[in-house]
Amino acid sequence: MSTVTLSQRELKRRRKLGAEYVAPSPYTLKAALEKGDIFTKLSALVFGLGNIVHKQYVKGLLFLAGEVGFILFMIFSGAHNLSMLPSLGWRKESTEWVGAKLVHTPGDNSVTILLYGVCTLVICLLFLLWWSLAIRSAYKAQCLGGKNGRAPSFMDDIHTLFDSKANILLLALPVAGIVIFTVLPLIFMISMAFTSYDHNHLVLFDWVGLQNFKAVFSNSGSIVSGRLFLSVLLWTLVWAFFATFLNFFFGLFLAMVIQRNTTRGKGFWRAVFSMSIAVPQFVSLLVMHQMLQPQGAVNRILEQWGWIDGPMPFFTDATWARVTVIVINLWVGIPYTIMQVTGILQNIPAELYEAAKIDGANWWQIFVKITMPYIIFVLTPYLITTFTGNVNNFNVIYLLTRGDPIQVGDSAGKTDLLITWLYKLTVDRSDYNLGAVIGIMTFIVLAIVSLITYRSSGSYKNEEAFR
Repeated sequence: MSTVTLSQRELKRRRKLGAEYVAPSPYTLKAALEKGDIFTKLSALVFGLGNIVHKQYVKGLLFLAGEVGFILFMIFSGAHNLSMLPSLGWRKESTEWVGAKLVHTPGDNSVTILLYGVCTLVICLLFLLWWSLAIRSAYKAQCLGGKNGRAPSFMDDIHTLFDSKANILLLALPVAGIVIFTVLPLIFMISMAFTSYDHNHLVLFDWVGLQNFKAVFSNSGSIVSGRLFLSVLLWTLVWAFFATFLNFFFGLFLAMVIQRNTTRGKGFWRAVFSMSIAVPQFVSLLVMHQMLQPQGAVNRILEQWGWIDGPMPFFTDATWARVTVIVINLWVGIPYTIMQVTGILQNIPAELYEAAKIDGANWWQIFVKITMPYIIFVLTPYLITTFTGNVNNFNVIYLLTRGDPIQVGDSAGKTDLLITWLYKLTVDRSDYNLGAVIGIMTFIVLAIVSLITYRSSGSYKNEEAFR
């Protein structure tokens, strides 16, 4: 059995968690190319040859079928897709008379060319993984055949997939879904940021390098600018912070009030807050949008009571609009926090509270030393997810304010988040290249904040137990 030298930090972590060290698999690509026999090495050219030689006929034919399928794909489609990718097409749509017949030439579509090119590149990467798997499988068949007298049969591999390697079988479909529905669109979107795909170039466009990023980060652009981007980014982070932590602390406070032994009708109060969750969020937001209009119910009632002389600028003033969306988000967000915190409060060991009271701790000390650390430990991943969701909280902003108020000449309003700005650039203006840049920046911001926060939390450092 091969061994691996671990760092002192890794050894300390494994001893602390009680983890048993498991040696890595010896059937690596490097070992196969160095120690494999002639049939294993020839498997790099003819997939499955080593498996067939060691009587793994079904597995060998599957590897060979994958290789043949890839070659046919490249001959009939893949090579053309890759050859068109550098230019993204050049033939324009045309209709002309050829003799006595009117001939229509559709021309190239850069979006289709880019999509097929990206898919072909991903297929090529998957083929490299298939190539590596074929070589390693041949080497494994060689080693096990020499050790046990025969290599595992196809049925042996099937039984292994349903037993010791069931995790691979169960994760195969989700991983395929992630690759198709997440990785591919992400690569396609990132590629679009380096093209001229805007409202002036909807059919044919070209690669432009970093010009779109330059337009976003400089003040020379007419639609986007560095000033506008920094303004939207700052407001997005401010919004996400308040929308996350105000919901958390107010929800925590209400959950603790309901959880108190002296509170009567706990089930009733929880049902009241649950009812606001049952109502579709977009319905609540649209109703609030109408009620806060200059001639809406709120302004009319306040005027009738004599509290104001004119309508309040809920959506016409930048400061008022930003405060309004934060406050309304409390209405739709606090009930979720109450449900989360209630479940955690009910699972805190009662012995901790009893021991603290015996030691003479007051309610504040119990809250700071027991309740709050326990809740933070459990809810840190939830808070990070909530923060991420609030950065991308399209519904609250767009359904309430549409991003308004907006300054003349700007493509983003004072309440626009990066996600709503991206929506306006793509859907309203068809500037997909600039929208792709904003999407990339949103991803970078979220990745940095989430990784730093989570890796600094107790939930990451001590996954097994509360401390």
